[in-house]
Order: sequence, then C-alpha cells, then structure tokens
Amino acid sequence: MRLDRFDLNLLVALNALLEERSVTRAAERLNITQPAMSAALRRLREAFQDPLLVASGKQMVPTPHAQELAPQVADMLRSAQMLISGATLFDPMTSHRVFRVAASDYMCAIVIRPLLAEMARTAPGVRLAILPPHSNVTAEMERGDIDCIISPEQFQERGHPQEPLFEERHVVLGWAENPIFAAPITEEIYNRAGHVVVELSNSLSFVEEFVRSHGDRRRIEVVVSSFTIVPWLLPETQRIALVHERLAALFLDRLPLAIAPPPFDVPPMREMLQFNRARANDRGLLWLRQALHRHAAGYEAAGPARKAASGSC
Repeated sequence: MRLDRFDLNLLVALNALLEERSVTRAAERLNITQPAMSAALRRLREAFQDPLLVASGKQMVPTPHAQELAPQVADMLRSAQMLISGATLFDPMTSHRVFRVAASDYMCAIVIRPLLAEMARTAPGVRLAILPPHSNVTAEMERGDIDCIISPEQFQERGHPQEPLFEERHVVLGWAENPIFAAPITEEIYNRAGHVVVELSNSLSFVEEFVRSHGDRRRIEVVVSSFTIVPWLLPETQRIALVHERLAALFLDRLPLAIAPPPFDVPPMREMLQFNRARANDRGLLWLRQALHRHAAGYEAAGPARKAASGSC
C-alpha cells in the first residue's frame, strides 16, 4: 500500500470503527451517513487486505490484524492532532481554549490561584479544567485528554518532558497558642502531639511517604483528603500538621497559626511540570507552561514562613 494512494481520512474512520465496533455508531460519531461509513470500511478492507471487522451476533469483532492496528492508528491520530494544534497560532486575548491540568489542591492554592487572576486580565476566554492526579493520569496525558501534570518528581513516569517548577520544604504548623511552639520541637514532643494528616485516594503524599518509611510514631487523630483544609482544622486545638512551607505561609496571615521546623530532616520536594513530548511545540501549551513557571517563581514562600520557623528554634 503506497501512502500517496491512501486517503489518510480513512484512518479516522478506522479508529472510530475499532472503538465503536459498529458501523452505525461509528457513523454517528463522525457525523456521516451509514452508507458512507460502510463505503469507508470497504475501502479500508481493500487497503489492508483484511476484513478488519467481522459480524458476531449484534456486534462486530476486530480481526487479529485489526487488534494490532488499533493502538498504532490511535497513536497516529493523536500525533496528528497535536501537530495541528501545535502549528496553530495562539492569542490568549482571543482564544477560548480549555486547558486540562492535573494538579493537587495545594498547587491550585499556590500557583494556579494567582494564574487565574492574571488570566482574568490577559486571557479572559481561556478556561482551565483542574483534575486531581490519579494512577492513570499519564495514560490520559498520552491520549491527549490532559495537557499537563503538576506533581512531585517521584510520582511522574519517565518518557515525557519534565520541567522543575520549584523546590518545597515542609514545616510543622499549628495553633499560635499551642504551647508546643514555645520551645524547639523535639522528636519526642512531635510524636506525642495529635496530628492531622492528608491521605490521598491514589497514593501517599510526598511527606507521608517519607515519614512512614522512617519509623512513623505519630499519634494521628484526624485524616483528611485535602491539603488546603488542614490549616482550618488546627486553631483552638493542640494538634499539629507537617505541611508544605508555601501553604503554611499562605495561611499565616489568615488564621492564628504558628510554624516551626520539623525535628528531623525532610528532603526538599521537587514540584515538576510534565507534558506529552508530542506537544512540545504546541503554542497554547507553551503559553500555559510559561505562565505556570512565572507564578511558581514569583511566589515568595521564604519570607514570613522561614523567618517564623527560624524564630521558633
């Protein structure tokens, strides 16, 4: 089969047929008539010299050759779509594009929140769909369902570009009137205190994975699934939490809270931005990546948080 004699639009039809396994549903999906889809299937059979789909009861079953073709065809169409989107000019002031970003509520509070304020002025028609990271997030990015993933480095799979956004430290956070902050917090005092911890649905968080792998002896009293709810649960209690330094800094002026260094060394957490390698030249995604880097770099966590932490020692 010579490429110059093959209508590449037939690959779109083949992909729909292999996914729907029905001429009628594939035709509806592509908004064409059933006879037109039947004609496309006939041409595909001639081109590949294989039945591709055979009737079995009320549904069509792909042949072994079609099963081998399916992932290759889907990958080719994704690459073509990404090539076209990458070549398209992107003007944030006039664009109505929707970007889908996998990010935690912590990243929403620290980086995406100020980005949204900027977008209200410079990209009023652009929309963001924020999705929580999960075990299948890389596969969704590879399919083109997600534009980029923001997560700690060790949670990202290799094979796609990764860009460092920033490094994050962790601090002990608690009620400002909690006597635990009157003196340096020792490991014994830390373990005796009641703790609020975050348990994610798909995996342990960076800091929970570290603490639990180093002989965890805390008294856990409250478990939540959101990072940003933790500070609200600490005032007027003796409980403490080990949280991101930037998140702590965000709440120091909003709630009666205090912070201190943890009584053990917690390695810095590297927050990374990852995207599909086929989208490297996507001008819209490039705009989003640059904006995320700009707001990650512009967020000053160190100032009040580190000053308060060092003053507690």
